[in-house]
Amino acid sequence: MSVLVLQVFVSLMLVAGSVVLFAFSVRHRDYEHSDRLSLFPLEDDSARPAPPSPPPSQSDFPR
Repeated sequence: MSVLVLQVFVSLMLVAGSVVLFAFSVRHRDYEHSDRLSLFPLEDDSARPAPPSPPPSQSDFPR
């Protein structure tokens, strides 16, 4: 009988913990994080790309 009481107690603590964490998340508006990230630009348009490097010459290769 004590195992059943322990199992019910642990289950209720898990449920209570999940409710508390959900309330904390809603209060701090964490659920909108993915929406904010999707609105950020992927790359800065004002940045210039690096100039391409010149192709290697024949003297760069070992013989």
